[in-house]
Amino acid sequence: MSDEVIRSAVKPFPARAALPWLVGAGVYVLLLTLGLKLLNDPDSYSHIAVGRWILAHGAVPASDPFSFSMHGAPWITFEWLSQVIYAAVYALSGWAGVVVVAAASIALAVALLTRFLLRELSPTLALLMVIAAVMLTAPHMLARPHVLMLPIMVAWAAALVRCMDRRAPPPYWALPLLVLWANLHGSVVLALGLIGPAVLEALLDQKRSEWPRVLLRWLPFTALAVAACCLTPYGPGSLLMPLTTLGLGPALGWITEWRPQDFSHFGTFEFLLLAGIFALSRGMTLPVVRALVVLGLIHFALAQVRNADLLAMLAPLYLAAPLARQFGARAEDDAAGSAHGINLTALGVMIVATGLALVRDVRPALNNTPEAAVANASLAKAGPVLNDYSFGGYLIFAGIPTFIDGRGELYGGQFITRFNRDVSLADLPDFLELLDQYKFGATLLAPDTPAVALLDRLPDWQRVYSDDVAVVHKRLAAPKK
Repeated sequence: MSDEVIRSAVKPFPARAALPWLVGAGVYVLLLTLGLKLLNDPDSYSHIAVGRWILAHGAVPASDPFSFSMHGAPWITFEWLSQVIYAAVYALSGWAGVVVVAAASIALAVALLTRFLLRELSPTLALLMVIAAVMLTAPHMLARPHVLMLPIMVAWAAALVRCMDRRAPPPYWALPLLVLWANLHGSVVLALGLIGPAVLEALLDQKRSEWPRVLLRWLPFTALAVAACCLTPYGPGSLLMPLTTLGLGPALGWITEWRPQDFSHFGTFEFLLLAGIFALSRGMTLPVVRALVVLGLIHFALAQVRNADLLAMLAPLYLAAPLARQFGARAEDDAAGSAHGINLTALGVMIVATGLALVRDVRPALNNTPEAAVANASLAKAGPVLNDYSFGGYLIFAGIPTFIDGRGELYGGQFITRFNRDVSLADLPDFLELLDQYKFGATLLAPDTPAVALLDRLPDWQRVYSDDVAVVHKRLAAPKK
């Protein structure tokens, strides 16, 4: 591996300006076509509900107003700005508008990634890396706050990587991006972590006698970056949220997106990981700092499924210049002036696609939407409801206090573990104790939940509604005191 600063020999050509537009437009149209996929998450409901609460109260919550099990407990919504955006868009144009906003943000992130890669690589190699990034990110392309953060993450990381490639001073112009990131999503601590590789590579590029000068160049920038991340209604609280979530410990194993990668069957992640290993076996080398960054991103992606996004969007940025140097990527010249017409065409396609998308009737996935069960069983008047984890978002949206929902940082690891063990009947006595402890008047569970079969047999519970989405039981007599 070499620590040598990398500079690409790629020559610009006019179509480079058009290709990011084309790629972004293609991703945008594809996502609008598959709009239902973006709504395949129960938290889309709850994010809109939280945004509506903020707009109605003119403030962000400091305690939980949505559950009965944790009502009044300390809680902050570190994604408040994303939630307000989604709520406002939903009020104007319903779920179709939510899909449009989420798709546009993802497409912008992919377009920015393409634009950066084309500064270093040939169109063919750049597009291959972008396709791999889209494939890795696809499972997590959902109408949730994290997709609104993606373009900012790409722009911020690209600014730092460009400093590394060009031995440039810190990108002070990018600091406002951190204020947006901190208010859109709780992962802003990652932005601070990405400063580290830039500083380390700058140090390794200089003699030890120059290290104090390098540190003095980057320390003020780092301090301002930390300050920018604290410009939220909760101050520095948002920086601590990832630690709170990771503090859930073994309970994260109950949540699909927080589980490690599953290699029990061959999938996209494994295919791309093996392709990367094969590329390294063909003699590709990386500067040590870039190699450490990529290894760190692979570790995060292996540890939690949701972190494949980071590997997809960030690794290509750190790989671009090394690949350009080793493979001598060089673009052919294109006809002058062609980019302007292509840009206008791509913009026109996006406008038409947006118009068509806004008149479509799209709704969240049925498996997360127990709308019929709630209405037909009159759950709003049933008293405390023991709800399935995946139904928590819809209940918040419908104004019914939840027992549990997607806010893991609120409930804590012990609570989440107990819930999952109980409804899976891994601890049957504790499930019976849970029913009486919280004096549930009804349960709302998925049909394949083991607890449903037990409730069918308990003498003081009666099944009052069932369909392919949810089963409702109501208590026949008052719970024991």
